[in-house]
Amino acid sequence: MAQNYSNHTRYVPLFHMVGGTLILGILGGSIVNIIKAESSAKYSAALLVLVALVLLILFWYARWFALRAQDRAIRAEENFRHFILTGKPLDKSLRMSQVVALRFASDEELPELAQRAAAEKLSQQEIKKSILQWRPDYNRV
Repeated sequence: MAQNYSNHTRYVPLFHMVGGTLILGILGGSIVNIIKAESSAKYSAALLVLVALVLLILFWYARWFALRAQDRAIRAEENFRHFILTGKPLDKSLRMSQVVALRFASDEELPELAQRAAAEKLSQQEIKKSILQWRPDYNRV
């Protein structure tokens, strides 16, 4: 299926939905467990809450760190692509979210759209909706 604005977001169901839901379930269950635990079992119940919190933190940062690394690669790639097309780097005032959105623009649209995005301070969604010839990115997760 061809990628476009309406279907370009990508989720990994086992990670995003199942993993996140299970971790939240563990956290909720461990909180119920600590509330209902007898005083002799409070220590082990508290450890379960801590384990659930650690899992939640790991889940969040695993995703966040991966996206930051992808953002750095996208900025470098799009800056290079813009330089090849125009002989100039991207405008330094472009926010990372704008550069991420610009990666979907065709080579023909990129220079003008990048200039417009910087001048008009377009949002990520406004940039994506302005693209006429979608350039798919199947690698970002």
